[in-house]
Formats: sequence, C-alpha cells, structure tokens
Amino acid sequence: MPRPPKKFHAHPFEYHEELVLTIESLTNLGDGIARVDLPDQEGEGWVVFVPFTLPGEKVRARIFRNDKNHSRADLIKVIEPSEDRATPGCPLFGACGGCQYQHLAYPAQLAWKTRQVGELLEHMAGIHHSVEPCHPSPQIWGYRSKITPHFAKPRQGVIDAIGFLPNARRSGQMDVPHCPIAMAEINAALPSVREDVRRRAKTYKRGATLLLRAVEGRVETNPNAIATERVGELSFDFLAGDFFQNNPFILPDFTGYAAAEARKGEMRFLVDAYCGSGLFALTLAPHFEQVAGVEVSETSADWARRNALQNGISNATFLTASAEAIFEGIAFPAEKTAVLIDPPRKGCSEEFLAQLIAFGPERVVYVSCNPATQVRDLGRLQEGGYGLEKVQPFDLFPHTRHLECVMTLVKTH
Repeated sequence: MPRPPKKFHAHPFEYHEELVLTIESLTNLGDGIARVDLPDQEGEGWVVFVPFTLPGEKVRARIFRNDKNHSRADLIKVIEPSEDRATPGCPLFGACGGCQYQHLAYPAQLAWKTRQVGELLEHMAGIHHSVEPCHPSPQIWGYRSKITPHFAKPRQGVIDAIGFLPNARRSGQMDVPHCPIAMAEINAALPSVREDVRRRAKTYKRGATLLLRAVEGRVETNPNAIATERVGELSFDFLAGDFFQNNPFILPDFTGYAAAEARKGEMRFLVDAYCGSGLFALTLAPHFEQVAGVEVSETSADWARRNALQNGISNATFLTASAEAIFEGIAFPAEKTAVLIDPPRKGCSEEFLAQLIAFGPERVVYVSCNPATQVRDLGRLQEGGYGLEKVQPFDLFPHTRHLECVMTLVKTH
C-alpha cells in the first residue's frame, strides 16, 4: 500500500483502503453519497463521497482522505450500474474538471437538479415548497458560446497544457484540445488558437487565459472587441470579454419566463437592478409601460443604452447608481412595480436587500446562478415581508452541476 500523505488522518479508514459501497444520493456538487456503519458510531452511518457515481449503484472505491465527519474516495469500478448511467460524450470526462454529469442520462440530470434546489430550500431555509421541473436546454452538446482555456508559465520557452482545471484540483491545467459542450465554431477555431499560442511561447513571461467567443458564426479572441448576441428578435452588443449568458439556445425561453413572472398581477413597471448590458431589461420591455435598468458600472449602463437604441426600444432608461443608493432615482409606484435581480454568484449584499425591502415592490423575480446564495437571500426577503410564489430551475449548463434558478416572490405585508 502506498505511503499516505503527511497530513493524512487514518480514521476511520486507512489510506487507499478499498470499500464496496452503495450510492444513496448526490451532493449539489455532483458527488455520490454512500454511508458506512462503523462499530463506534451511532446514527445514519459515516458518509463517504465518491465522484462520478450515481444513486443506486454498487461501486468499489479507494479512500484518499478522512475529514472530521466524512471521507472521500476515488471510484475504482462500478459493480452494479444505475439504469440512468450514460456513456460520456468526452474522452476527458472524469479527468477534466469542467463537467460533472456526463455519465448521467440527460432526463436524470434535470430530475436531480430539480431535487437539489428543493433540498437547498429545505435544509438551508426550512422551506417546504414545490419546485417546477428543471427546464431543459434545447441543445445539450455544443451549446457554450464562450470558453476561456488557460496555461501555465512557459518552461524553457515551451507551453505545455492548454485547457482547464483538472478534476478535484485547485491548480494546474488539463490539456483540452476539444470541448464537446462548446459551440462548433469554437472547436473549429481551437486548434489554430492553440498552435498560435505555442508558436509565440517565448513572448509570454507568465501563464495566461485565452478567450474564444462565438460571434455570429465566427470566433472572437480579443476581449476588447465588440461581440453581438441575438436573443429572439433583439441583438445585444457587449465587449467579448465581458459577462453574457453563455447558452444562447435557451435564452428566449429563459427571458420569456422571467417576463411572464414579472408582469403577473398587472404590473406596469419594471426595475432591472443588475442590468448589465440590458439582457432582461430589454427583452422584458415590451411587457411594461416603463422599464428602468440600474447599474453600478457606467460602462455597462452605456452598453445597455446603446442596445436599447439599436433595437428601437424607447420605454427603457438606464441609470448609474452607487451601491448605497440603488433605488434613489426610481419614481415608479411600488405597488405596480416588479423588480428583477440577477446578482453574481455571491448573491446580494445585506445593504442591497435592505434597499430592496425599503423600496417595497409588489413582485420580485430573483434570477441566480447559485441557488445556495439565492436561498440564503430568500430568508432575508421573507423577513422583509415577501412570500415565495414559484421556483423554476433552468438548465443553462447541461452535463455540469450548474444551473440557473428563478424564484418569484410577492409582497405579503
């Protein structure tokens, strides 16, 4: 048996001890959960996490770490596979850290994402609320419109791997010459981009991150170039290196759902409080008398104004506000106003939530790429007088553990 790492704690299992386990469930990170009865333990059993396994499977796994209340193991062999097990679409699956669910049939991916949102509501906030079935992506391969492979500092003028983080690692690169979830244009351009970078290896003094964004049938590699994305009948311009949703195939359904939720109850006005370049504000504008997009970034607000102008949308205005006064310039009557928020992964600050509650809109449509922080913020909004009406996950990222979730809240008092 190999020598364990210096900090390995040999309880309850030895380093590289092999176990036969039955997988019960999945974590929200995509790892399988098994339980082992220990002689000195009472309760539900000692938890062992095993990546790339599925509920109901019997597997052989090898322990590599024992933590305070659980262990982690590598999958050695699937002894009894799940009926939901699928053949991964990428030969690098399991080694590359980009995808977690390629071994899971797509309908089952949707079911687990739905379930995991419900479990977060229950376990983090004590809320028992129905979750609508996760809305599928119209395209489950070749859907990503942007990838950002990276490489480490060249050694002796040579660039080694160009790709993404290896599975279960915080550093390093996994060489990725082809990515099946990236759009076809990106994969067509990737070999020449990689070859060009390696040819210019001596010009790099350190590692770097590359950009490949599909733009109207071509690939843009300059982060400061203007990119254009179409959503339904609208077109959006933004800097290629800036944030824009990376699954264009699902965006009409995604924004259409947000519009339907925001306008219920005869809402006449909309505030898009994290408007960026105007995706939600402009796609929802036809459904409201007036729309106000609010941004802390003047640059982002300028792009939103440009996009409103080029799409002929005259009932949307865009304001630049400081973080301390997000709603200061909003004169809409709160009882006829819906507020849409789509914050970054870290969720909303307490300062922002306090301002939102003080403004008091009739409806709040909360869009999030991180349901954990969304559920955390939901607790604060409930304290501020809002009730949860509907929960709808969207699968913008097939074959990965990531999703977008839309929660609709209504003012109760």
